[in-house]
Amino acid sequence: MLKTKKKPAAKPKLKKISTVARARASNKRTSKGLPYHSPELLKKVAAAKAQWEKEYAKQADYSKKFISVSSDEPKPLYTPQDLKDFDYFEKLNFPGVYPYTRGIRPAGYRGRLWTIRQFSGFGTPKETNQRYHYLLEHGQTGLSVAFDLPTLMGYDSDHPRSKGEVGVCGVAVDSLRDMEIIFDGIDLGKVSTSMTINAPASVIFAMYLAVAEKQGVPFTKLRGTLQNDILKEYIAQKEWIYPPRPSIRLITDMMAFCTESVPKWNTISISGYHIREAGSTAVQELAFTLADGFAYVEAAIATGQNVDDFAPRLSFFFNAHIDFFEEIAKYRAARRIWARRMREKYKAKKEESWLLRFHTQTAGCSLTAQQPENNIVRTAYEALAGVLGGTQSLHTNSMDETWALPSEKAAFIALRTQQVLAYETGVPNVIDPLAGSYYVESLTDKMEEEAEKYFEEIERRGGVLKGIEEGYFQREIARAAYQYQQEIEKKERIIVGVNEFALENEKIEIPILKIEPRVEHEQCEGITKLRAERDNNRVRQTLSALKKAAAGKENTMSRILDCARAYATEGEICDALKEVFGEYTEPAMI
Repeated sequence: MLKTKKKPAAKPKLKKISTVARARASNKRTSKGLPYHSPELLKKVAAAKAQWEKEYAKQADYSKKFISVSSDEPKPLYTPQDLKDFDYFEKLNFPGVYPYTRGIRPAGYRGRLWTIRQFSGFGTPKETNQRYHYLLEHGQTGLSVAFDLPTLMGYDSDHPRSKGEVGVCGVAVDSLRDMEIIFDGIDLGKVSTSMTINAPASVIFAMYLAVAEKQGVPFTKLRGTLQNDILKEYIAQKEWIYPPRPSIRLITDMMAFCTESVPKWNTISISGYHIREAGSTAVQELAFTLADGFAYVEAAIATGQNVDDFAPRLSFFFNAHIDFFEEIAKYRAARRIWARRMREKYKAKKEESWLLRFHTQTAGCSLTAQQPENNIVRTAYEALAGVLGGTQSLHTNSMDETWALPSEKAAFIALRTQQVLAYETGVPNVIDPLAGSYYVESLTDKMEEEAEKYFEEIERRGGVLKGIEEGYFQREIARAAYQYQQEIEKKERIIVGVNEFALENEKIEIPILKIEPRVEHEQCEGITKLRAERDNNRVRQTLSALKKAAAGKENTMSRILDCARAYATEGEICDALKEVFGEYTEPAMI
């Protein structure tokens, strides 16, 4: 092999170095070898930031207000200075590792995708059954039942107060017969079902259990979630029946029953969604929701239940509003707060008791009646925030929901929005990709700190029930909602198509789902027929036994289930409990 002489190294040619290149070279020199948050690095960042701020001041538009949906004004730039005391293992750690800031599962969506659970239900049970089959055939992976207003309030469809509302905002359910129709041809042992019901939650759940029995499905195989969060009703949504304390009794009775008999069922979905829809800020949603959760934990412990027996079956339900980073930080802070409280204050030993599992729904209050197609875009961004925040299941709102219940076309687009996000964007590929962001981590810390201040104030006022009775939560939300509306009216906050970029003489040309009067007529006829065909002596006996249990200390859930099996109507069961518990009237709030 021939050897060649090495040529002498050529002298490097001098090149003109650009300003950008000098900056990059300078950064490499100044940060080389310095720990991520070392005093030396922070000092150099502070000096460089002071120079940057001078240039920023020359270009920034100080006439504009840069605010979040919660009316907070973030800084224009976040740097290592904002995380100077940041402890990776204390504040962040790995996915699936305490305090679960980065998610409750080590593999994130690489292990299991979020459940696509579209909220649906309208008109008659038969029509709702048809919609469920349609959604399942097109890729939905879980059911979420929407009930009409009479059902939510514990009235039968033939009650005078139900007139004009039957089947309008959800499906009408009066008895076990309706529930049998809704789930006809759907194997309850194979599908996970969520039911948005609160004051009469025990009654509706009993009907669901009775359907499972008729299908031959053991209670131990049933999977799903019951909203069953009465505290947020007193705070925000206002759909109650009984006073707070007996309502809590019904919930703790169900928790004990499910721990024993329906172990895979989530007994409460502690809901911040409605608190946010009522006008709260993101921090208020976070703090008030978790405070409600702690109240349920304390109530169950007070009845003698072991925290590790019931806590793993508690879940949460959060709003995904339009402020992208604020929502992501909210979810991350929620996981961290819940884990620490459950482990340190309530002394839960099981890791499952520390995990905050949650469902997310995009914000209904962010949707506009004007230019409704814009709502498709809003919903997509909100859904992305929910996914990047680590949700376990997701509902995407339909574009027409400010006008009516979703049409089939609008519901189809909402479903496809989730599927594009799941299968085309690549977002599920990386677990918690925003971790380490100066802004996201700083915002997560800030939300946790502000939530803790609310917890201290709630405790000072005597707890959640006392705060509800005094109207504390209601006033806080009203104040935030008023400020938000003022910002819209002053155009400090732009809503596209509403107070800016509006269209003159706009014509809305989207199909609107209309509930025909025949729905109410059919439901009323069905109740009349049911009462004529059932064993009314058995109904009276089961209702009497329920009243006796409610007046004493016996668990009410088993007695409610007996009433459902006998085809007692929802209204009859709720009226029996009213005789014992009374009805709630909200005090005047000033």
